[in-house]
Amino acid sequence: MADVDLIAAPPPFTVSALFTEISLDNWLALVLVVVAGLYLYGVHRLRLRGDRWPVSRTVLFIGPGLGGVATVTVSGLHAYDTTLLSVHMVQHMVLSMIAPIFLALGAPVTLALRTLTGAPRRRLLAVLHSRYVRVITFPLVAFGLFVINPFVLYFTDLYRLTLENTLAHEVVHAHFILTGCLFFWPLVGLDPLPGRWPYPARALLMVLSVPFHTVLGLTVMQSTTLFGGDWYPSLGLNWVDPWADQEVAGGVLWAGGEFVSVTMLAVLVLQWMRQSEREARRVDRDLDRQEARQEAATAATAD
Repeated sequence: MADVDLIAAPPPFTVSALFTEISLDNWLALVLVVVAGLYLYGVHRLRLRGDRWPVSRTVLFIGPGLGGVATVTVSGLHAYDTTLLSVHMVQHMVLSMIAPIFLALGAPVTLALRTLTGAPRRRLLAVLHSRYVRVITFPLVAFGLFVINPFVLYFTDLYRLTLENTLAHEVVHAHFILTGCLFFWPLVGLDPLPGRWPYPARALLMVLSVPFHTVLGLTVMQSTTLFGGDWYPSLGLNWVDPWADQEVAGGVLWAGGEFVSVTMLAVLVLQWMRQSEREARRVDRDLDRQEARQEAATAATAD
Protein backbone atom coordinates (compact mmCIF):
# COMPACT_ATOMS: atom_id res chain seq x y z
CA MET A 1 0.00 0.00 0.00
CA ALA A 2 1.22 3.49 -0.80
CA ASP A 3 2.16 5.78 2.06
CA VAL A 4 -0.86 8.06 1.82
CA ASP A 5 0.40 10.15 4.75
CA LEU A 6 2.95 11.61 2.34
CA ILE A 7 0.22 12.76 -0.04
CA ALA A 8 -0.83 16.37 0.42
CA ALA A 9 -4.62 16.24 0.52
CA PRO A 10 -6.35 19.20 -1.13
CA PRO A 11 -8.77 21.43 0.77
CA PRO A 12 -12.53 20.80 0.61
CA PHE A 13 -13.74 20.81 -2.98
CA THR A 14 -15.37 24.08 -4.06
CA VAL A 15 -15.97 25.83 -7.37
CA SER A 16 -13.08 28.20 -6.68
CA ALA A 17 -10.77 25.19 -6.41
CA LEU A 18 -11.16 24.73 -10.16
CA PHE A 19 -8.99 27.83 -10.54
CA THR A 20 -6.84 27.85 -7.41
CA GLU A 21 -5.66 24.25 -7.87
CA ILE A 22 -4.69 24.51 -11.55
CA SER A 23 -1.63 22.45 -12.45
CA LEU A 24 0.38 22.86 -15.67
CA ASP A 25 3.21 20.48 -14.79
CA ASN A 26 1.88 17.28 -16.38
CA TRP A 27 2.81 15.98 -19.83
CA LEU A 28 -0.80 16.01 -21.03
CA ALA A 29 -0.90 19.82 -20.76
CA LEU A 30 2.11 20.03 -23.09
CA VAL A 31 0.50 17.60 -25.54
CA LEU A 32 -2.68 19.69 -25.62
CA VAL A 33 -0.73 22.85 -26.41
CA VAL A 34 1.24 21.12 -29.17
CA VAL A 35 -1.88 19.58 -30.77
CA ALA A 36 -3.73 22.90 -30.66
CA GLY A 37 -0.75 24.65 -32.23
CA LEU A 38 -0.47 22.09 -35.03
CA TYR A 39 -4.19 22.31 -35.78
CA LEU A 40 -4.17 26.11 -35.92
CA TYR A 41 -1.03 26.04 -38.06
CA GLY A 42 -2.79 23.73 -40.51
CA VAL A 43 -5.77 26.09 -40.71
CA HIS A 44 -3.37 29.00 -41.26
CA ARG A 45 -1.62 27.14 -44.10
CA LEU A 46 -4.93 26.50 -45.85
CA ARG A 47 -5.93 30.13 -45.61
CA LEU A 48 -2.57 31.31 -46.97
CA ARG A 49 -3.17 29.39 -50.17
CA GLY A 50 -6.76 30.57 -50.42
CA ASP A 51 -8.55 27.42 -49.25
CA ARG A 52 -11.50 27.50 -46.87
CA TRP A 53 -11.76 25.62 -43.61
CA PRO A 54 -15.04 25.79 -41.66
CA VAL A 55 -14.69 27.92 -38.54
CA SER A 56 -17.10 25.59 -36.75
CA ARG A 57 -14.63 22.72 -37.03
CA THR A 58 -11.85 24.78 -35.49
CA VAL A 59 -14.10 25.95 -32.67
CA LEU A 60 -15.30 22.42 -31.89
CA PHE A 61 -11.82 20.91 -31.95
CA ILE A 62 -10.09 23.60 -29.87
CA GLY A 63 -13.03 24.48 -27.58
CA PRO A 64 -14.99 21.54 -26.20
CA GLY A 65 -12.53 19.08 -27.75
CA LEU A 66 -9.08 19.97 -26.45
CA GLY A 67 -10.62 22.40 -23.97
CA GLY A 68 -12.73 19.62 -22.50
CA VAL A 69 -9.64 17.49 -21.94
CA ALA A 70 -7.85 20.44 -20.33
CA THR A 71 -10.81 21.18 -18.06
CA VAL A 72 -10.54 17.82 -16.32
CA THR A 73 -6.77 17.26 -16.46
CA VAL A 74 -5.24 20.70 -16.00
CA SER A 75 -7.83 22.63 -13.98
CA GLY A 76 -8.45 22.18 -10.27
CA LEU A 77 -10.37 18.97 -10.95
CA HIS A 78 -7.02 17.30 -11.51
CA ALA A 79 -6.09 17.95 -7.87
CA TYR A 80 -9.07 15.90 -6.71
CA ASP A 81 -9.03 12.96 -9.13
CA THR A 82 -7.33 10.67 -6.60
CA THR A 83 -9.23 12.18 -3.66
CA LEU A 84 -12.83 11.93 -4.85
CA LEU A 85 -14.16 9.04 -6.91
CA SER A 86 -16.92 11.33 -8.17
CA VAL A 87 -14.33 13.69 -9.69
CA HIS A 88 -12.59 10.75 -11.29
CA MET A 89 -15.90 9.70 -12.87
CA VAL A 90 -16.40 13.20 -14.25
CA GLN A 91 -12.94 12.88 -15.80
CA HIS A 92 -13.90 9.46 -17.16
CA MET A 93 -17.03 10.85 -18.82
CA VAL A 94 -15.33 13.89 -20.35
CA LEU A 95 -12.21 12.09 -21.57
CA SER A 96 -13.96 9.06 -23.06
CA MET A 97 -17.46 10.28 -24.02
CA ILE A 98 -17.54 14.05 -24.48
CA ALA A 99 -14.21 15.44 -25.69
CA PRO A 100 -13.71 12.69 -28.34
CA ILE A 101 -16.99 13.64 -30.02
CA PHE A 102 -15.86 17.21 -30.56
CA LEU A 103 -12.35 16.13 -31.56
CA ALA A 104 -13.96 13.94 -34.24
CA LEU A 105 -16.18 16.80 -35.44
CA GLY A 106 -13.05 18.93 -35.83
CA ALA A 107 -11.85 16.59 -38.65
CA PRO A 108 -8.11 16.87 -37.85
CA VAL A 109 -7.18 14.03 -40.23
CA THR A 110 -8.90 15.79 -43.13
CA LEU A 111 -7.07 18.98 -42.20
CA ALA A 112 -3.75 17.12 -42.18
CA LEU A 113 -4.45 15.53 -45.57
CA ARG A 114 -5.26 18.93 -47.06
CA THR A 115 -2.21 20.57 -45.49
CA LEU A 116 0.53 17.95 -45.94
CA THR A 117 2.20 17.29 -49.26
CA GLY A 118 4.67 14.80 -50.65
CA ALA A 119 6.08 12.02 -48.47
CA PRO A 120 4.35 13.07 -45.20
CA ARG A 121 0.95 12.93 -46.88
CA ARG A 122 1.70 9.56 -48.47
CA ARG A 123 2.79 8.15 -45.11
CA LEU A 124 -0.39 9.38 -43.45
CA LEU A 125 -2.51 7.81 -46.19
CA ALA A 126 -0.58 4.56 -45.80
CA VAL A 127 -1.34 4.54 -42.08
CA LEU A 128 -5.04 5.28 -42.66
CA HIS A 129 -5.30 2.40 -45.12
CA SER A 130 -3.20 -0.04 -43.08
CA ARG A 131 -4.69 -3.28 -41.81
CA TYR A 132 -4.05 -2.22 -38.20
CA VAL A 133 -6.13 0.95 -38.55
CA ARG A 134 -8.87 -0.97 -40.34
CA VAL A 135 -9.07 -3.40 -37.42
CA ILE A 136 -9.04 -0.95 -34.50
CA THR A 137 -11.48 1.44 -36.20
CA PHE A 138 -13.90 -1.33 -37.17
CA PRO A 139 -17.04 -0.33 -35.24
CA LEU A 140 -17.51 -3.66 -33.43
CA VAL A 141 -13.86 -3.73 -32.30
CA ALA A 142 -14.01 -0.12 -31.12
CA PHE A 143 -17.34 -0.85 -29.41
CA GLY A 144 -15.86 -3.81 -27.55
CA LEU A 145 -12.90 -1.77 -26.29
CA PHE A 146 -15.16 1.11 -25.31
CA VAL A 147 -17.61 -0.89 -23.17
CA ILE A 148 -15.23 -3.50 -21.71
CA ASN A 149 -12.37 -1.24 -20.59
CA PRO A 150 -14.25 0.43 -17.69
CA PHE A 151 -15.18 -2.95 -16.23
CA VAL A 152 -11.55 -4.09 -16.46
CA LEU A 153 -10.38 -0.89 -14.79
CA TYR A 154 -12.83 -0.74 -11.89
CA PHE A 155 -13.24 -4.44 -11.10
CA THR A 156 -9.57 -5.38 -10.98
CA ASP A 157 -6.56 -4.12 -9.02
CA LEU A 158 -5.75 -1.79 -11.91
CA TYR A 159 -7.81 1.06 -10.45
CA ARG A 160 -5.92 0.91 -7.15
CA LEU A 161 -2.66 1.01 -9.11
CA THR A 162 -3.75 4.20 -10.85
CA LEU A 163 -4.35 5.81 -7.45
CA GLU A 164 -0.90 4.90 -6.18
CA ASN A 165 1.16 5.36 -9.33
CA THR A 166 1.24 8.73 -11.13
CA LEU A 167 2.43 7.29 -14.43
CA ALA A 168 -0.32 4.64 -14.46
CA HIS A 169 -2.82 7.38 -13.62
CA GLU A 170 -1.76 9.52 -16.59
CA VAL A 171 -1.67 6.52 -18.93
CA VAL A 172 -5.29 5.73 -18.00
CA HIS A 173 -6.25 9.30 -18.91
CA ALA A 174 -4.64 8.88 -22.33
CA HIS A 175 -6.32 5.48 -22.65
CA PHE A 176 -9.74 7.02 -21.97
CA ILE A 177 -9.18 9.55 -24.75
CA LEU A 178 -7.92 6.92 -27.19
CA THR A 179 -10.77 4.46 -26.67
CA GLY A 180 -13.30 7.29 -26.85
CA CYS A 181 -11.85 8.50 -30.15
CA LEU A 182 -11.78 4.97 -31.58
CA PHE A 183 -15.46 4.56 -30.73
CA PHE A 184 -16.85 7.96 -31.73
CA TRP A 185 -14.67 8.74 -34.75
CA PRO A 186 -16.33 6.13 -37.02
CA LEU A 187 -19.76 7.14 -35.71
CA VAL A 188 -19.83 10.93 -36.05
CA GLY A 189 -16.38 11.87 -37.32
CA LEU A 190 -15.99 13.75 -40.59
CA ASP A 191 -12.60 12.27 -41.46
CA PRO A 192 -12.21 9.57 -44.14
CA LEU A 193 -12.07 6.17 -42.45
CA PRO A 194 -12.16 2.71 -44.02
CA GLY A 195 -15.26 0.58 -43.56
CA ARG A 196 -17.54 3.28 -42.18
CA TRP A 197 -21.02 1.91 -41.40
CA PRO A 198 -24.29 3.44 -42.67
CA TYR A 199 -26.17 5.69 -40.27
CA PRO A 200 -28.82 3.17 -39.12
CA ALA A 201 -26.06 0.74 -38.03
CA ARG A 202 -24.19 3.54 -36.24
CA ALA A 203 -27.34 4.53 -34.34
CA LEU A 204 -27.92 0.91 -33.34
CA LEU A 205 -24.38 0.65 -32.00
CA MET A 206 -24.93 3.78 -29.93
CA VAL A 207 -28.15 2.37 -28.50
CA LEU A 208 -26.38 -0.88 -27.59
CA SER A 209 -23.78 1.02 -25.54
CA VAL A 210 -26.41 2.49 -23.19
CA PRO A 211 -27.05 -0.65 -21.05
CA PHE A 212 -23.36 -1.07 -20.32
CA HIS A 213 -23.05 2.40 -18.78
CA THR A 214 -26.30 1.89 -16.88
CA VAL A 215 -25.10 -1.41 -15.43
CA LEU A 216 -21.70 0.02 -14.54
CA GLY A 217 -23.19 3.13 -12.93
CA LEU A 218 -25.72 1.17 -10.88
CA THR A 219 -23.06 -1.32 -9.82
CA VAL A 220 -20.84 1.48 -8.54
CA MET A 221 -23.76 3.07 -6.69
CA GLN A 222 -24.93 -0.17 -5.05
CA SER A 223 -21.54 -1.74 -4.36
CA THR A 224 -20.97 -2.94 -0.80
CA THR A 225 -17.22 -2.42 -1.13
CA LEU A 226 -15.29 0.75 -1.78
CA PHE A 227 -13.52 1.06 -5.09
CA GLY A 228 -9.82 1.44 -4.49
CA GLY A 229 -10.02 -0.57 -1.26
CA ASP A 230 -8.98 1.46 1.76
CA TRP A 231 -7.42 4.23 -0.32
CA TYR A 232 -10.12 6.86 0.19
CA PRO A 233 -10.71 6.20 3.94
CA SER A 234 -6.96 6.23 4.55
CA LEU A 235 -6.79 9.83 3.30
CA GLY A 236 -8.54 10.82 6.53
CA LEU A 237 -10.58 13.62 4.97
CA ASN A 238 -13.17 14.96 7.38
CA TRP A 239 -15.09 16.85 4.67
CA VAL A 240 -16.21 13.90 2.56
CA ASP A 241 -17.79 10.49 3.15
CA PRO A 242 -16.22 7.94 0.74
CA TRP A 243 -19.45 5.90 0.64
CA ALA A 244 -21.61 8.89 -0.24
CA ASP A 245 -19.06 10.05 -2.78
CA GLN A 246 -19.08 6.60 -4.42
CA GLU A 247 -22.86 6.82 -4.82
CA VAL A 248 -22.45 10.21 -6.48
CA ALA A 249 -19.77 8.73 -8.75
CA GLY A 250 -22.08 5.94 -9.88
CA GLY A 251 -24.85 8.46 -10.52
CA VAL A 252 -22.50 10.57 -12.66
CA LEU A 253 -21.56 7.53 -14.72
CA TRP A 254 -25.16 6.37 -15.11
CA ALA A 255 -26.84 9.70 -15.88
CA GLY A 256 -23.90 11.03 -17.88
CA GLY A 257 -23.74 7.95 -20.05
CA GLU A 258 -27.43 8.12 -20.91
CA PHE A 259 -27.30 11.86 -21.60
CA VAL A 260 -24.33 11.53 -23.95
CA SER A 261 -25.91 8.54 -25.70
CA VAL A 262 -29.19 10.36 -26.33
CA THR A 263 -27.32 13.45 -27.55
CA MET A 264 -25.21 11.28 -29.83
CA LEU A 265 -28.32 9.70 -31.33
CA ALA A 266 -29.66 13.18 -32.07
CA VAL A 267 -26.36 14.12 -33.78
CA LEU A 268 -26.42 10.93 -35.85
CA VAL A 269 -30.02 11.55 -36.92
CA LEU A 270 -29.13 15.13 -37.91
CA GLN A 271 -26.11 13.95 -39.92
CA TRP A 272 -28.25 11.25 -41.54
CA MET A 273 -30.86 13.83 -42.57
CA ARG A 274 -28.21 16.13 -44.02
CA GLN A 275 -26.67 13.25 -45.96
CA SER A 276 -30.11 12.33 -47.32
CA GLU A 277 -30.68 15.93 -48.39
CA ARG A 278 -27.30 16.04 -50.15
CA GLU A 279 -28.04 12.73 -51.87
CA ALA A 280 -31.48 14.01 -52.96
CA ARG A 281 -29.91 17.16 -54.43
CA ARG A 282 -27.31 15.04 -56.24
CA VAL A 283 -30.02 12.82 -57.73
CA ASP A 284 -32.00 15.90 -58.77
CA ARG A 285 -28.94 17.33 -60.52
CA ASP A 286 -28.32 14.03 -62.31
CA LEU A 287 -31.97 13.91 -63.44
CA ASP A 288 -31.79 17.52 -64.62
CA ARG A 289 -28.65 16.75 -66.65
CA GLN A 290 -30.24 13.65 -68.17
CA GLU A 291 -33.37 15.62 -69.06
CA ALA A 292 -31.27 18.36 -70.61
CA ARG A 293 -29.34 15.82 -72.70
CA GLN A 294 -32.59 14.19 -73.84
CA GLU A 295 -34.05 17.56 -74.80
CA ALA A 296 -30.87 18.45 -76.68
CA ALA A 297 -30.93 15.10 -78.48
CA THR A 298 -34.60 15.54 -79.37
CA ALA A 299 -33.95 19.06 -80.67
CA ALA A 300 -31.02 17.81 -82.75
CA THR A 301 -33.13 15.01 -84.21
CA ALA A 302 -35.94 17.43 -85.06
CA ASP A 303 -33.48 19.68 -86.87
